[in-house]
Amino acid sequence: MATNPRRALIVIDVQNEYVTGDLPIEYPPVEISLAHIGRAIDAARAAGVPVVVVQNFAPAGAPIFARGTVGAELHAVVASRAHDHYVEKSLPSAFAGTDLAAWLAGRGIDTIAVAGYMTHNCDASTVFEATHAGLKVEFLKDATGSVPYENDAGFASAEEIHRVFSVVMQSRFAAVVSTDAWIAAVQAAAPLAGDNIYASNQRARAKANALA
Repeated sequence: MATNPRRALIVIDVQNEYVTGDLPIEYPPVEISLAHIGRAIDAARAAGVPVVVVQNFAPAGAPIFARGTVGAELHAVVASRAHDHYVEKSLPSAFAGTDLAAWLAGRGIDTIAVAGYMTHNCDASTVFEATHAGLKVEFLKDATGSVPYENDAGFASAEEIHRVFSVVMQSRFAAVVSTDAWIAAVQAAAPLAGDNIYASNQRARAKANALA
């Protein structure tokens, strides 16, 4: 029988760099994800769910997130709201080199909900590490977002990156849900379900066969 999750909301790197700086979130549109991030924080606090704010810094002189720059500052959507714990990091995962794991363990948290940026980098790194540590994970797909990339491996749009990472996380690592669905689960103190690799693959194969 499922038990009521002991949740914390982890709000990752909601900083100006992703909104008005040199690494603008493209998908979902940043104004949409910012609004959902604010709603998620408000709902968490109303329900007594702890809120952890994470902020990333790069060394002075770095092109993005340099300490002391406007781009590295928390966006007003997060900065204007109260939180229960603050984590400063310099690596993708919110667990890497921080006290986050100990803070969660000390409060009996067994489930983290991830919002913020970016889906495929700091969010995914945090989700994977949390899963490996035995935590249940929820990923707020419309309160997160991606940017496009092009490098020696090819090109991927922000929408492609966000969609693919969301599908992969749902297949094994997290329950991927909308902010509305997450708020409803929080208010009901109900767990959210992820999926599994086998079932996800079987559905994809069945669809491909049906189209053949």
